Amino acid sequence: MTTTADAAHVPHVRATRRVTAVPRWAALERELFAVQDKAWRVFADRYTERDGRLVFRGALGEGLDGRDGVDDFYEPFFNWPTLYLLGGSADLLTAARRHWHGVSEQLTEMGMLESGLERGYDWFHQGEGLLLFYGLCLADPGDAQLREMAGRFADLYLPGGPNYDAEHRVIRAPHNGSAGPRWGFSDHDTYFPWSLALRPYGLPLDGIDDVTSFDELAASPERARAYGRAMWDRMGRGDALVNLAATGLATNAYLLGGDRRYADWVAEYVGAWRERLAGHDVVPDNAGLHGEVGEYLDGRWYGGHYGWSWPHGLSPVGSATLVGASNATLLTGDRSFLDLARNPLDAVLRRAEHRSADEMGTLGERWEPHLRAMADERTLMVPQRHNDSGWFDFTIMPGQLPLSLWHFSRDAVDRERIEQLRAGSNWDWTAVHTQRIKDEAGHEEPWYEFLQGRNPDFPERMLLSAMASCAERMEAIENDPVDPTVGPDALDIHHWQHLNPVVTEALLQLTTGSPQVLYNGGLAQLHLRYHDALDPRPGLPPDVAALVSDIRPDHTVVELVNLGATDRSVIVQAGSFAEHLVRTVRVDDGPAQNVGGPYCRVDLPGATRVRLTLTMALRAGRPTYRSPWEVAR
Repeated sequence: MTTTADAAHVPHVRATRRVTAVPRWAALERELFAVQDKAWRVFADRYTERDGRLVFRGALGEGLDGRDGVDDFYEPFFNWPTLYLLGGSADLLTAARRHWHGVSEQLTEMGMLESGLERGYDWFHQGEGLLLFYGLCLADPGDAQLREMAGRFADLYLPGGPNYDAEHRVIRAPHNGSAGPRWGFSDHDTYFPWSLALRPYGLPLDGIDDVTSFDELAASPERARAYGRAMWDRMGRGDALVNLAATGLATNAYLLGGDRRYADWVAEYVGAWRERLAGHDVVPDNAGLHGEVGEYLDGRWYGGHYGWSWPHGLSPVGSATLVGASNATLLTGDRSFLDLARNPLDAVLRRAEHRSADEMGTLGERWEPHLRAMADERTLMVPQRHNDSGWFDFTIMPGQLPLSLWHFSRDAVDRERIEQLRAGSNWDWTAVHTQRIKDEAGHEEPWYEFLQGRNPDFPERMLLSAMASCAERMEAIENDPVDPTVGPDALDIHHWQHLNPVVTEALLQLTTGSPQVLYNGGLAQLHLRYHDALDPRPGLPPDVAALVSDIRPDHTVVELVNLGATDRSVIVQAGSFAEHLVRTVRVDDGPAQNVGGPYCRVDLPGATRVRLTLTMALRAGRPTYRSPWEVAR
């Protein structure tokens, strides 16, 4: 066990202002921690076995869509390590690790994993399933088993690994994993459609004779098999843009161990997609086994699996390019990689239109409360997808994409894009709606307005909303009709993620100055992090609340409050991975003091508060998962 002396090298400042009246946001923040400390235990007691696995008596790996489902078993716990990292109870990390081990064993028994990793599926879903693993690695980087597995997983994608062709710089198939490239989309039949749930998204492929609608395939098994064979030939081999999310494995391995070959591969692979963008107005979503765009799609830059045409378009494309570009920028310092993430957003914005709510396409669920409250009839929407008929499927741009890009870059051009979206929106960007879908995002706009000084009571409203979401989940758990000894059936394995009561978006925004983690494979890109200096572990100490109110490029403002009578001490860390350099710190209205590193220790006597103004150089240091105590050694 490390000691407090290990962090003695960290510059110190001290709070001197007494708390005469506890700020409401601070009291609500600590209440939210306390509420969730009870909630995750109720969930675990209701839905998991003693060894951490989920209560489930069915089986995966069967039928036409037998490769699906791994992500759904990890997703109910995806943000549990994040809550621990922010200051949740110490035994939450133990529980999250137990559930990861238990679920991994459960999936291995069902034949879905090999050596701890999914056998092979698309990276839209693999990215979702790996969030729990990434969170554990960040929360407990000293765990030897996690470090070994992280390197082994990443090696599957490096030159010499089964999934990557170094000569052509392609991942060989849209479905890939521990079993290497997994050609096509099924281990059984080529039949399409796999599920009637796909009907809203239409047909994946253009240019197939005599097929014009999903319902025609659903009514004719013979035609559905022929269509499935065409999908196998044209979409089931070669590279897909969504594979950029696989760079998370290599980035995670680098952050744990510092092996440069992982960073080199990320730069090489993301660089290959950046080159495929050159000469195109829009980043292509596919490349054949020779690295040629449109190689199996008659030259089309669109039509790849989880690409521009089907099923979701902008959501997977934007997320994958942002994950890949931010990973490459983090590991190399080359900011030009971010142009790969900017392109999809700008491409659809150039084609934006003002439309009414009844004209909104797919993936519009999260915008329903905003549009119901909208005074005007029309608001700015962007096309999500493109096929032979052109751009289509208009909806509001997911705020997490432009906000996360701006948060990472802090560039004026990325802020201007957000302001363009704001100017075209006719719904209230300051409103906080209590809504919750599985990625636990969706409140980026009111948070952005708070950071711009246009939404001053956002912290209190956001915290109350988070507690309301948690309470709704707790009520749903209490009234859940599913037999607790049997669990849901194989067609309802999303059941658990809809009931996960852990909520971290509010705490990430307010305590760290960061958006929710990108759900399809993003690493936690936090502006600030905290460590308890007296009981060495990550997160805010007991009784301490934090509020980041400004993250402009030239300075960051954060307020810390000790609500209790016991003295506390917090190490403030710049960046998830100590990658930012804190140049100076100013305590309240005092003079600036030199820091010259990623850490600053703040002593908080009982019932005190302090406002810190930090000047930073973003990504001026080598990123690492190591804690301040490990760095000291």
